Amino acid sequence: MNIRNIAIIAHVDHGKTTLVNKLLEQSHTLNSHTVLNERAMDSNDIERERGITILAKNTAIIYNNYRINILDTPGHADFGGEVERIMHMVDGVLLLVDAFEGVMPQTRFVLKKALSANLKPVVIINKIDRPFVDIQKTTNEIYDLFIDLGASEEQLDFKIIYASGLQGLSSYTPNLENADGVIPILDTIIKEIPDPVYDRDSYLLFQPALIDYNDYVGRMGVGKILQGTIKVNQNLFCYRVDGSRITFRVQKIYQCTGLIKDEIEEAYAGDIVSIAGLSDIHVGETITDNSDATPLILLSVDEPTVEMTFATNSSPFAGTEGKNVTITKLEDRLVKETQKDVALKAVRIPATESFYVSGRGELHLSILIENMRREGFEFEVSRPKIIIKTINGIKHEPFEDVSVDVPVDYMGSVMEMFGGRGGELKTASQFSGFARLSYVMPSRGLIGFMTDFLTNTKGYGILSHVFLEYRPLFDVSMSRKQGSLISMNQGLTTAYALGHLEDRGEFFVEPRVSVYEGMIVGTSNRPVDLVVNVTQEKQLTNMRSSSKDQTVVLKKPRNMTLEASLSFIDDDELVEITPKSIRIRKKILNATSRKKDYLYGEN
Repeated sequence: MNIRNIAIIAHVDHGKTTLVNKLLEQSHTLNSHTVLNERAMDSNDIERERGITILAKNTAIIYNNYRINILDTPGHADFGGEVERIMHMVDGVLLLVDAFEGVMPQTRFVLKKALSANLKPVVIINKIDRPFVDIQKTTNEIYDLFIDLGASEEQLDFKIIYASGLQGLSSYTPNLENADGVIPILDTIIKEIPDPVYDRDSYLLFQPALIDYNDYVGRMGVGKILQGTIKVNQNLFCYRVDGSRITFRVQKIYQCTGLIKDEIEEAYAGDIVSIAGLSDIHVGETITDNSDATPLILLSVDEPTVEMTFATNSSPFAGTEGKNVTITKLEDRLVKETQKDVALKAVRIPATESFYVSGRGELHLSILIENMRREGFEFEVSRPKIIIKTINGIKHEPFEDVSVDVPVDYMGSVMEMFGGRGGELKTASQFSGFARLSYVMPSRGLIGFMTDFLTNTKGYGILSHVFLEYRPLFDVSMSRKQGSLISMNQGLTTAYALGHLEDRGEFFVEPRVSVYEGMIVGTSNRPVDLVVNVTQEKQLTNMRSSSKDQTVVLKKPRNMTLEASLSFIDDDELVEITPKSIRIRKKILNATSRKKDYLYGEN
């Protein structure tokens, strides 16, 4: 069977996973009784909850005696490492661009990676059924982007298909009235994307770009067979990242078709498969049957830009809610994650029970924290910080390209927010009652920014960003302007105490919640921290009250999600993560010790 290997790339929420659903449906790859869920490729629980793709996944469809291997990739900038790793597995890309939003920052990032890998592009202008679309403007932006990125003449000669992924329609013209489903997309893939270049008669070369897991066989390496063949029970060599070499036997080979992983006995060059047999297989290693083979070049991805500290839980409630609480468990889990995600790094801090964990952004790290929390881990994390590099003796920090779409009514307040965080306005335009602002700003200006941005725009604002480059350190303060309300003792909060303290700020807790000394229970109205007693009980006597007791009516506390907590904390605060709770606390719990540290300590 003829093979085509493609990746679907785009900015976040431009319709990649929805389009894959329609390709699976209309290619008749699935059995007639198969029920296809919405966004079927987003199989992870967190992906379904948040409506975004986090992990790159592969599938295949059968069409006109062609096997089309498809890799669905994330669109969010924080998961760009997933996109970079799979570029050597494919021979072409489908670039999706929203007809309304046009070219966005992540569109530039993913296309740049595809062009640098010398892949053949096919452009799909998606969502053309949306109101107020300007297809000609979007087309011009796409051509400008290709030229700006230095595309070759062959890459500039790309085909354009107009589509509505949600309706499962596509056409070679912007008119979808006579559209023939997604057949034009499938036909264009077969015609435009080249055959994979391979040599089946040579020795085996296989390099895993993704890691999968199966309860029966454990870890599996997912990648494209670059040359040769691979068989079940075959003895192979694995060239490790550290330069060592070991031998292992292939236990299972799996190949995806639709939503099913078929177990096969043999696979050939050009196929994308999962192999099992090496319990600790890692991304980027070289698998071969030739003892004299030269290892393949390791997969490279852009360096992390944001860093946090992960440590064992040291609060008074440590060990009460989680099952994985020791430094050994924490270390094993972080090492396992770095083996699977090459864009993530974890380094043990000497003589402590903590790690420096770095990734591509706040969301990248918060997804890891949420996954660990659901697995029963209990630990604490510090405020996200940007990674500073010293270049030619000068400190540099990462800067980002930021694109914002906001209603025109909120344009002034948004510009004021960006100005206070070191943002430099590049372009501004208006369309259909919205303003599009383009900024260049320090990455640290985006830490904790999203919550305030959504609040100020009443949830209507859309913000996207992508790493630009390292520039000299920018002199602007990003510290929080409000202090914290800190519990002075341990116990259960009471409605009586919270009611008397409501004028001091906004609370994060409600009555009958367990708190401890040093735990942050709210945000202060003033720029300084305030220690409060939230466990105070009403004094009861045998004397009748001269006035009728009033029922205490409290304001609803602010819901502090994981992302909100990470955005809120300052440098001297931590977020305590357990399977059941997310708490915010001071690093130093005792109020007297905090004062001494402030006066005489390093902080």
